[in-house]
Amino acid sequence: MSDKRSAGLLLYRRTADGGVEVLIGHMGGPLWASREQSAWSIPKGEYEPDEAPEAAASREFEEELGLPAPEGEWLDLGESRQRNGKLVTVWAIEGSLDPAGITPGTFTMEWPPRSGVQGEFPEIDRVGWFAPDVAAPLLVEGQRVFLERLTERLDGRG
Repeated sequence: MSDKRSAGLLLYRRTADGGVEVLIGHMGGPLWASREQSAWSIPKGEYEPDEAPEAAASREFEEELGLPAPEGEWLDLGESRQRNGKLVTVWAIEGSLDPAGITPGTFTMEWPPRSGVQGEFPEIDRVGWFAPDVAAPLLVEGQRVFLERLTERLDGRG
């Protein structure tokens, strides 16, 4: 099993009709460019054992979106082991932000493969607000459980 750990924040907002929407980001870079299904993620990132997961979640939110995490109560949505073995911990926080205000962090990778050419790509190339049932098939499979947990918490079942 991987000992890699990741932490993230799932931003949610209530809609005028009493529903809920969540903010997720489409993964950047050439590997994800033509994919929609299972190509979106909760803003999150890896952290080392000496960093508190809450601090990592807040830091990664700002690194990936270029905006600080909103103030508010953090709802613990627990952990989920991903297919690659990574253990992901997520909190939800109620807030709103305008996707137009996003300035994503970047990463560097060789592209095309074995070309020797290094390219810089956004960690997240776009974000959107979606109802949980619309977001679920977009999210990478291992993160869908967090939508279920958020819905249960907000419905008073969790």
